[in-house]
Amino acid sequence: MRAVKRGALGLALALVFMLTACGGGGAAPTSPGDGAQGAEAPKDLREITFVLEWTPNTNHTGVYVAQQEGYFEAEGLKVNIIQPGTGGADAMIASGAAQFGVSVQESITLARTQNVPIVSLAAIIQHNTSGFAAPRDKHITSPQDFEGKTYGGWGSPVEEMVLRTLMEQEGADYSKIKNINMGSADFFTAVKKDIDFAWIFYGWTGIEAELRNEPIDMMYVNQYSDALDYYTPVIATSEKLIESDPELVKAFMRAVSRGYQHAIDNPEQAAEILLKQVPDLDKELVMASQRWLSPKYRDDAPRWGEQKREVWENYTNWLLQNKLMEKPIDIDKAFTNEFLPEA
Repeated sequence: MRAVKRGALGLALALVFMLTACGGGGAAPTSPGDGAQGAEAPKDLREITFVLEWTPNTNHTGVYVAQQEGYFEAEGLKVNIIQPGTGGADAMIASGAAQFGVSVQESITLARTQNVPIVSLAAIIQHNTSGFAAPRDKHITSPQDFEGKTYGGWGSPVEEMVLRTLMEQEGADYSKIKNINMGSADFFTAVKKDIDFAWIFYGWTGIEAELRNEPIDMMYVNQYSDALDYYTPVIATSEKLIESDPELVKAFMRAVSRGYQHAIDNPEQAAEILLKQVPDLDKELVMASQRWLSPKYRDDAPRWGEQKREVWENYTNWLLQNKLMEKPIDIDKAFTNEFLPEA
């Protein structure tokens, strides 16, 4: 348990790596002048930084839409979108190196056990769209089929416990699984060489499998446990910024909410905006991913970004019950809906 506590933030970053859509290419930081507006941003705009948790992908479309469509400028903001440094996005957000950024409920929960003052402002996707995936010819269609197979992961205690919990729930024996660290290996390469299945984010890697005509069987983690239907990814900021400049937080979230609503209403146009902002991305993948993902941004929530306390409570309790956290967190400080505009 001591190792879990000491390595909580490293684990959180490993989970971010595991569950992000990592098929996109890199991109240089962007600012309003890179978008449809064309001209340089007015001098009186307040310049701030937004840090992604990984390379640009359709999880981030609403932010790029807000930039290109001038929603940030309408709120008096010039937003530089960057990728994280070696310390990760959470560290940059918590320290104020970036005013806002992308995180996940998993890492925020663990970070707050270490008194890292990071707060979730909005759920980018309303339900967890990640799960275990295997090529169809592996015949892995439920956690029972994990027995005797090789799983490619990142060696985190949470990851192991999810596997163990799902297998035991289905009457399978976790000791019969081989678990190896796949590092940064590509899913499609790895399942042809070293592993049978892995944990992916369907909105990117699953869609890519469809386009490659390499069918997969997908076992979403939230279909086995409500506690695993957590928010991933989310938009986050620091407690300090909320306390010192709530008007900035409100302005930023108004613009971002407009961006995601635009992506909900106009998937293909939003995908084109993302491609214009990040031209290294694969067009076919972005278009297909956006069509699949746009309805899931809001899903059954009363408005985009809305977070339920029970979702945070369920996941926190699951970590505590499985001894992956030593102490509970103050859930009401981990997230807020206060800065979302009215529906």
